[in-house]
Amino acid sequence: MSNSNRTKLLLDIGTFLAFLITMDPRFSGLAIHEWLSIALAGTIIIHLLLNWEWIVNVTRRLFVKATNGARINYVLNWLLFIDGILIMLSGIMISESAMPALGVTLPMNFAWRSMHDISANLALLIMGLHLAMHWNWIVTTFKRVFFSKVKKQVSLSARQEA
Repeated sequence: MSNSNRTKLLLDIGTFLAFLITMDPRFSGLAIHEWLSIALAGTIIIHLLLNWEWIVNVTRRLFVKATNGARINYVLNWLLFIDGILIMLSGIMISESAMPALGVTLPMNFAWRSMHDISANLALLIMGLHLAMHWNWIVTTFKRVFFSKVKKQVSLSARQEA
């Protein structure tokens, strides 16, 4: 198990949990919703940087020798990225806590609220598809990170008893 995959998995788990928490501001409160969303943007940037080599490689071979699965995944990732930008932009425009705390006040606009709600709901769908496409990697890496040590300890214990 490479440190890179371990880092990616832990970052992705944290990002996903933060995403779930921010999906309903009534769950965490508006202030936590807004500040956690801003932090979430940072984790997404780190996620993209950690996967930059994959992004470049798939982009290079997208129309030449990429598999259909890689093409679908590529388009899905772009949709998720664009939707994330819409969520963040509209969230900033309707902010009632984070932006005022930074001294920025913006006029309330129903269009930004609608865009935020629609893009957040769309993100659930796209994120579900994204997770489904990466499910094998997630399960395999999760097992390696969290259960390989348990297996080694059980094996060592069994050998010591024999």
